[in-house]
Amino acid sequence: MRFFYALMLCLTLTACLAQPAAEPTPTADIPLLLKQEENPYAPQVEDSSKQQAGVVITSLNLSERSDLNPIRAELNILGSMPSVCNELRIKFNQPDTAYRVNIEIYSLVDPNVNCDNVFQQFKTTIMLGLYSQGQYTVWVNGAYVGDFTSY
Repeated sequence: MRFFYALMLCLTLTACLAQPAAEPTPTADIPLLLKQEENPYAPQVEDSSKQQAGVVITSLNLSERSDLNPIRAELNILGSMPSVCNELRIKFNQPDTAYRVNIEIYSLVDPNVNCDNVFQQFKTTIMLGLYSQGQYTVWVNGAYVGDFTSY
């Protein structure tokens, strides 16, 4: 009889123990540009026949647009190009594993066109698009501009 009670006590206590569960495997978040916004200054196919030139960037301002759903970041750019014949180009690269968004701003000019070297000022606003969740930093031409959070 004692054996029966001891057996019942052991069975009761072991029933209360937690069952081992498989641990979930951690998944690495990969920063991605999910949707690119409209970019009128994106590189074009015919750009290969033009010569790349620089731009002088006077001001960069990164802000989050909370009036949009989902919240997105926009970049306000103020600068100038070497001549009135130059065309502005803004290239968005995919974010790297450190959640850095690298943006290249440059100008192009047709080397066969003779143009006066009169600075052409520009002011534009570009939406950065939809990114996977994370905290991103924005770099323009290798210089830090700011950061934003994608939810």
